[in-house]
Amino acid sequence: MPTEPQVLISEVGPRDGLQSVQATMPTAYKLAWIDALHAAGLREIEVGSFVPARLLPQMADVAEVVRHSTALPGLAVMALVPNRRGAEAALAAGVNKLTLPVSASEAHSLANVRRTRAQMVDEVRSIVALRDERAPQVRVEAGVSTAFGCTIQGKVSEDDVARLAAALAEAGADEVGLSDTTGMANPAQVRRLFGRVRAEIGGRTGAAHLHNTRGLGLANCLAAYDVGVRTFDSSQGGLGGCPYAPGASGNVVTEDLVFMFESMGVATGIDLERLLHARRVLQAGLPGEPIYGMTAEAGLGKGFVYADGRQPRGGEGTASATGNEA
Repeated sequence: MPTEPQVLISEVGPRDGLQSVQATMPTAYKLAWIDALHAAGLREIEVGSFVPARLLPQMADVAEVVRHSTALPGLAVMALVPNRRGAEAALAAGVNKLTLPVSASEAHSLANVRRTRAQMVDEVRSIVALRDERAPQVRVEAGVSTAFGCTIQGKVSEDDVARLAAALAEAGADEVGLSDTTGMANPAQVRRLFGRVRAEIGGRTGAAHLHNTRGLGLANCLAAYDVGVRTFDSSQGGLGGCPYAPGASGNVVTEDLVFMFESMGVATGIDLERLLHARRVLQAGLPGEPIYGMTAEAGLGKGFVYADGRQPRGGEGTASATGNEA
């Protein structure tokens, strides 16, 4: 029998990834990609964001994508909402979880959403009240963005991050995660800051949303795991994020993250061979778009076994060949 997952891998590619590329993936390919991710064992997927289509035409079909995704058994369907209007549309579409970005950097918050941190906390409180009234079963997650540094103001105070996390929990967020929006985090900082947030809000401490901009994505995920984090955002093929370094991806690559945990004996509930098939579905929907990841190139390796002792269906040492993908 498969081992119960010990970590939750939350796939953000259909939102964070697709809104970061210029091309718009046709709806039929989006649905096929989400189906393939679900078939691989992903049980939480951020399928889009409820923002005006004129701002993000890649997300114009988000309500249709949500309706399709909520029919998949056992899948928690998430959507990003920047404000109450977006939350109203997301709840009407039937999402299982709302995610709201709230910047720890005052400069970034003003530049990005033209609101202060305090105003964004009030917005979260309003959205929680809306959720309680219309769909109390829906969870609300607040993601503290620029928690590890900001390209506008530079260093972000860890005291500010801890205080903001506490304010968001007090405002009613079910989970408060930390996001390395600009790829500035290092493992020591990740351990320290997640530890401080857990001391402030305990079990409401949520996901680690970490980037690989400077090559530290997996190291930072492991650091977060070491201090008790059990939910990790990642994106298939590393789509999305802030790839400021030439040739570097933004988000942590889902395939590599799953391989790391399974190799360590930490069960994810995800089938890597099926995940690599989902990668091919992604490529078919975004032909020519560069995607990243080492596991897809190198294969699973001779002797690889899953955390529960299963061997890949292709046999010991399967290469899971995927062609020239990155």
